[in-house]
Amino acid sequence: MSDTILFTGGRVADESGARPADVLVRDGIVVAVGDLAVGDLDCRVVDCTGRILLPGGVDVHTHLESGSFAQKTSDDFFTGTRAAAVGGTTTIVDYASQLPGLTISESVARHAASAAEKAVIDYGLHACVSRLYNGFDAELSTLAADGITSLKTYLAYRGTLMINDGELYRVLSRAGTTGMQVCVHAENGDVIDVLAADLVSRGVRGPEGHLLSRPPSTEAEAVARAIRISRMAEAPLYFVHMSTQESVDLIGEARISGWPIGGETCTHYLSLGPEAYYRPDFEGAKVVLTPPLREESHRHALWRGLSSGVLGIVSSDHCPYCFATQKTDGRDDFRDIPNGGPGIEHRMIVTYSEGVHSGRIDLGKYVSVTAAEPARRFGMFPRKGIIAPGADADIAVLDPDGSTHISAAGQAQNIDYTLWEGVTAHGRLTQVWSRGELVVEDGRPTAAGDRPGRGRFLLRKAVG
Repeated sequence: MSDTILFTGGRVADESGARPADVLVRDGIVVAVGDLAVGDLDCRVVDCTGRILLPGGVDVHTHLESGSFAQKTSDDFFTGTRAAAVGGTTTIVDYASQLPGLTISESVARHAASAAEKAVIDYGLHACVSRLYNGFDAELSTLAADGITSLKTYLAYRGTLMINDGELYRVLSRAGTTGMQVCVHAENGDVIDVLAADLVSRGVRGPEGHLLSRPPSTEAEAVARAIRISRMAEAPLYFVHMSTQESVDLIGEARISGWPIGGETCTHYLSLGPEAYYRPDFEGAKVVLTPPLREESHRHALWRGLSSGVLGIVSSDHCPYCFATQKTDGRDDFRDIPNGGPGIEHRMIVTYSEGVHSGRIDLGKYVSVTAAEPARRFGMFPRKGIIAPGADADIAVLDPDGSTHISAAGQAQNIDYTLWEGVTAHGRLTQVWSRGELVVEDGRPTAAGDRPGRGRFLLRKAVG
């Protein structure tokens, strides 16, 4: 039998919704979508009756093997990408931290080598800029030519990751001339540090201090400031992990004025609230991630932002630290709790359940925010993010009438908890295909989905 597959009987989803259609795949590429007859075609037939064929998810905000803080994240490129595949994501773009003593290019090269050895699904890389030096500007052009067409800056974490306003201006100015997209972590780090120190001096040392030291205004102020700096630099920018209503409003105003601003939110900001920080027995440390979880009014604003297009992407910001062995570093001082939480495995199904099933967004918007728009904004479309002739055959097969029980005991992520423990989400992924290979079936990796180094590095286009 040739390397040809026919998916038949299902509905194919894109940004306009879903329609009945068959999908013909040859050598890992989609060659036809429509009413296709098998005839005498020598192929494997996959019956998708009652199923929805989704474009494989594209998660453009992950931190695998990240050394940004004192401890390295618990998922490496093998366990993290395998978990992504289990959850229906077939492409990631991971942040390559600028490591102490190394240039941006050296840090990216080290990260890329590990990914090449371990990744199960296709991947791209963002560069991170936390320390400027002579010659850094020239490196950006080289990175862009090598398919790394985005970079990240931080306006928080002074002393480790944070850059100042002048440095942000310089990064934006230089990146704009190379076609690179600048991703901004927008929080007022200096104000947060003062608020946190004041809380500790008053005896607030538990996980709730993380929430109290990062009020919504610390995000909104940084968003407004970064937008103004981007105008000075005459360069576009993209905001990661937006969590507040005011941030959505600020991005919306800039977009209405014609300024090229983009933004994402994350699954946890859409579905979880700040009461989690007050759980007993230090359990609140599990949700010490940045920015913190917000009240219901902010969650409503984020959903409205997605529905209207002000926010274009739902990412996981997967940055996992084990509760029992890593989060406990901050038991006596919330400032020492490693910032981050897991989500790469549950992004697709939680967003479907909370979004489509609950009526907050339609199926077309779901496809847009989880696959098509991330691929488009980060230079991978139409190879990724769509089921159409010429695209990679990345397909997640969804049973919309099924359900998924979420539990740490049954997950693939290399971490001892999940943010949605005990939740039963609507919808169930029955199969996941990556470049025409079945990598997950009934929630379990196949031999292909359990093969380190299977994933391919993506040379991404400049889209800025």
